[in-house]
Amino acid sequence: MIEELLPGSVVVVEAHADDPAAAEGIELYPEEEAVVARAVAKRRREFTVVRACARRAMEKLGVPPRAIVPGERGAPGWPEGLTGSMTHCEGYAAAALVRAADLASLGIDAEPHDALPEGVLTAIALPAEETRLRRLTADHPSVHWDRLLFSAKESVYKAWFPLTGRWLDFSEADIEVSVDPGGRSGRLRAELLVPGPVVDGRRIGVFDGRWTVRRGLVATAVSIPFPMEAEDAR
Repeated sequence: MIEELLPGSVVVVEAHADDPAAAEGIELYPEEEAVVARAVAKRRREFTVVRACARRAMEKLGVPPRAIVPGERGAPGWPEGLTGSMTHCEGYAAAALVRAADLASLGIDAEPHDALPEGVLTAIALPAEETRLRRLTADHPSVHWDRLLFSAKESVYKAWFPLTGRWLDFSEADIEVSVDPGGRSGRLRAELLVPGPVVDGRRIGVFDGRWTVRRGLVATAVSIPFPMEAEDAR
């Protein structure tokens, strides 16, 4: 599902977290074990399954598996030469990895395809975004656009943080969503309302990505190419 939202250079491994085989044969490294030593069973399983996905992605890239320990603000610490992102929600987990020479950064997120809890949308959405969501809801009422916006902002943040090391507030990215024929997938464009990251000497002010709704989930992904590669793709 998420693999379809990212460039071909990215390796994505997904798992259904409620599948008994999802974490089969995976033991946590001591550094990882310390993170979830006091966690409830659900948290521990999700933590383990998403790392099982990440280890398999490393193997596909020819990189020996290693511990993935949350760093500042929970960002995963990847082996040198790799960049990536992980996500997990009820019943689902995924990891996306790419060689650092192929993409500047990426972010992925998956959420249950349900409406956001009351009050959350007003906390995360700009007025212009709420206006767009009302139009999208009128045209495509089968999609929970509030949840999709939340997921998109999570993906944007996950792509932003490795490049900046700084927090990005929900109000600091203005996201527009377009819809493909069929109404269950499309593109997203995030205009940064604060100075964007500098990549190869160029400041990036817009993040592009894709979204899909499938199997009771909404998934979003953002990929940040190097500036010269982005120009070549136009």
